[in-house]
Order: sequence, then structure tokens, then C-alpha cells
Amino acid sequence: MNVKDAIKERRAYRSLEHTEITSQLIEDLAQSARLFCSCFNNQPWRYVFVYDRTVLKQVHEALSSGNEWARAASMIIAVFSKPELDCVIRDRKYYLFDTGMATAAIILRATELGLVAHPIAGFSPKKTREILNIPESMEVITLVIVGKHSKSISPLLSDKQITAERERPERMPVEKFIHLNRYKEQSAQENIT
Repeated sequence: MNVKDAIKERRAYRSLEHTEITSQLIEDLAQSARLFCSCFNNQPWRYVFVYDRTVLKQVHEALSSGNEWARAASMIIAVFSKPELDCVIRDRKYYLFDTGMATAAIILRATELGLVAHPIAGFSPKKTREILNIPESMEVITLVIVGKHSKSISPLLSDKQITAERERPERMPVEKFIHLNRYKEQSAQENIT
């Protein structure tokens, strides 16, 4: 699968079935992040790959209501960093951008391997830090829920989640978020014509 195909195939599925998590898989995903670009090659990203069933159950306590489906994950990756690990140039802090890019590489590689890697915002960073022994100075940015996509719809999903499971949620047209040469208040489509 090439990058374009992985981007097209990537979906935030919530209906998951168990898949075996091996040390080779973790190494493969970690290498995808390791090789990604960052400001001055600072590599500010930090991850905890959680696959032990006992620890996974503890991490479930950090999930927000509505993310019960994530309990079916075979692995949860905690993504964290802090500004001091990366460039701070005047008022620009690069750690979130660089960590996001490296995490996208993990997500695309997981997609290429036939897995779901679904980043979520619905969790408690404080509980996550406590459970995983992540230092207080670190910002827990996201949790990436990893598993195999199940063809059976999870009974834990809301009606809205079931709809999103069956068909890709509508994506914003390119014309809504790009501008050519200069930003203009009108739509980018008007910029093109």
C-alpha cells in the first residue's frame, strides 16, 4: 500500500476485534515515528504502548463517557510531550506539531498493516498520567486506540457513531480550507476563479 492509499483507507472505526500485539508490531510502529521529521531533529514525541490486559483495564478508567467502545482495543498508545523537548522560536512552540506528525506516521503505518489506529480526545490526561506513571511536566496529547476493525457493529456505539461506522463522515471540500497565494475572507473557491 502506498501513502496515498493509506490516507484513503484510514478510518476512525470504533467497532474493534482483538488482534495480537507483538514486539515486532510495536517496533514497526515506533520506527515510523522515529524516522519522521521534527524541528532541528529534536524528536519531542514520547509514547507509552499499552497492551498488557491488566494495564489496559486501568487505562479504561481514564476514558470519557462515549468512548466505552475503546475498551475493545488490543493496544492503547498514550502520546505525550512538553514544549522544552522541541523548538521554541519566539512564541512558536513546535512540540505539538512535531508530535502530531510523528503520530500520523504511526496511524498511517497501522492502516497499512490492516489495523485501526483511532486517536481520541475523550479521556482524562490527569488519570492517564497517574496510571502510566507519566511525569506531571508532560502533556498527554491524545490516546490512540489500536485494534482490528470488526465487521460487526459494536453494541456500545451511539446512533451517530453507528452512522460514522457504516460510511465515512463527510469531509470538508478542499475549497473550504485552502487559499491560493494569500488568505482571503471569501472561500478559497472564489480565490481560484
